[in-house]
Amino acid sequence: PRYSIIRGVPYDRPLTSMAAFRMCPACQREYDDPADRRFHAQPNACAVCGPSYRLIVDGQEAAGDPLAAARRIVADGGILAVKGIGGYHLACDARSEAAVTRLRQRKRREAKALAVMAGSMETVRGLCTVSDEEERWLTSPAAPIVLLARRTDARDAAAEAVAPGNAYLGVLLPYAPVHLLLLAEDDLWVMTSANLSGEPIIYEDEVAVRGLAGIADAILVHNREIVHRVDDSVLRMTAGGRQIVRRSRGFAPTPLALPLGRETAVLAGGAELKNTFCLTRGREAFLSEHIGDLVEHAVLRSYEETIAHYEHFFEVRPALLAADLHPAYLSTQYMRARAAREGLPLVSVQHHHAHIAAVLAEHDVRERVLGVALDGTGYGADGASWGGEFLAADMADYERLAHFAYIPLPGGDRAAKEPWRLALRVLHTMYGEEIALRAPKFMEEIPAGWQLLVQATAAGVNAPLTSSAGRLFDAAAALLGICRENVYEGQAAIGLELCARRAWRAGVVLPYRMNCASVPMAVDFLPVLCALADGAERLTAEERAGRALDFHVTMAAAVAEMLDILATRTGLRTAALSGGVFQNALLLENLLTRLGDFRVLLPHNAPPNDGGIAYGQAAVVLARME
Repeated sequence: PRYSIIRGVPYDRPLTSMAAFRMCPACQREYDDPADRRFHAQPNACAVCGPSYRLIVDGQEAAGDPLAAARRIVADGGILAVKGIGGYHLACDARSEAAVTRLRQRKRREAKALAVMAGSMETVRGLCTVSDEEERWLTSPAAPIVLLARRTDARDAAAEAVAPGNAYLGVLLPYAPVHLLLLAEDDLWVMTSANLSGEPIIYEDEVAVRGLAGIADAILVHNREIVHRVDDSVLRMTAGGRQIVRRSRGFAPTPLALPLGRETAVLAGGAELKNTFCLTRGREAFLSEHIGDLVEHAVLRSYEETIAHYEHFFEVRPALLAADLHPAYLSTQYMRARAAREGLPLVSVQHHHAHIAAVLAEHDVRERVLGVALDGTGYGADGASWGGEFLAADMADYERLAHFAYIPLPGGDRAAKEPWRLALRVLHTMYGEEIALRAPKFMEEIPAGWQLLVQATAAGVNAPLTSSAGRLFDAAAALLGICRENVYEGQAAIGLELCARRAWRAGVVLPYRMNCASVPMAVDFLPVLCALADGAERLTAEERAGRALDFHVTMAAAVAEMLDILATRTGLRTAALSGGVFQNALLLENLLTRLGDFRVLLPHNAPPNDGGIAYGQAAVVLARME
């Protein structure tokens, strides 16, 4: 919370946004008394001299108690914007189907799950199964959103619209005084970042009043300035331990350790999606809070402003810059422009090497290991799109030993948003000109003109090659009729995992091909996709769940087999696993059971997704300098 109000160091009241509030005599006595627990508590204040709330309705301040009125609005099915510690949230009654549906429509968030805030741990236990470790994180000072398994016998459950078809809920407890004042112990509110899809969380009052007018029925505003926006953090417990999905409030900017400390400061720009950047100082790596997807101008502006703040706040000027290989990433373009402008050296770091280097840095492992990096996409050293990579790597360098076999992406980047394109490619490979007869339902549900797409893909027109494991999940979900268009990133893969968890039988390993003679070696998953597709339109829901589970089991078996082969050839018995695909807890669980004699390294302090890339980039640069 301190981070959101600090303008500079040292952390003294005049350098925070609390400077605007002159302490009353009672508060001043507390602040000046070494025997008082509020001695030099920089945000010290009370109802007389501190920040206060007001409720804005239709652009005007409402009369009366703003908190009581805000509670009534939510109780009556309305949507409330609440200014908290790091920005504005949108809140509504999470048990009201109508209220949640209205919030989705206004926010333009059609399908992605919404976080809920419960008034007490007792309410959480009534909704979800909670382990001791999950409860420890829910009630910790960091107070993140924790992904929990929903109870099938839950009383007063959340509305289905909160997380449609999802067996999990993202839950958090009140972590700011206003939350404790608003929610009763048995309350359950949606509490989601106040922003339009793709844009950063709103934290400035004028922007909130203007930008949320069409979304919220009322806006609860306090008069303490938020200096730096900061989103809620998200984590989950997996078979491999704690996994941070989004590292932000409560964690950032607490530094991560660097095994190789240098006086030379490095600024690593990170990736494009789920962006964070990393600034180093000696053996400290200041991995930024979650910035967002660098595809909107507003997010890029936030990225540039936050970098400037970190350099000022930590009193560090980078002497060396690091960037992803991808020339079109806005983070790469920022680093290139800055390198040219300031005459700084720029080091390019391959995306998947950065994934593995982040894990090695976290565990202080300096020797060579086998790294498995599975994600949606990353620019490869050969110019192709990588994403299913088996590397021999240390922090300084890597060798690509194997990968998932290349497949064409029909329509290029659109294939990531429209998984039906990859599914069409598989079905056409299986059935040729009989595709309309053999898969009539699928063909009826895809856009007209598919013949041109098939011809263009066969001719290699706008069909770049990829080794992406993430795209294999997309294709499997589309072939099984689970998801044929991604409304948000990862929707198909999430749907496939949720479907697999409904299976009543054990999974079986489907046939795949290992090409061990090629350099690098390759794992061909086309036979797996064909097996999933065969007769898929006639499957019952139970059979579909079984095949979804088979895909996960097969992916785990293929990765484990390749690791065994590589271990035999290299003598390396340590495996580092990272990349967004490993957010799939079912895949990770199945894989870990097959790696019994390996030493397995997983990311626990930085996200396995692209939110941890910048940490890995910084580690690579420092290791090369060493």
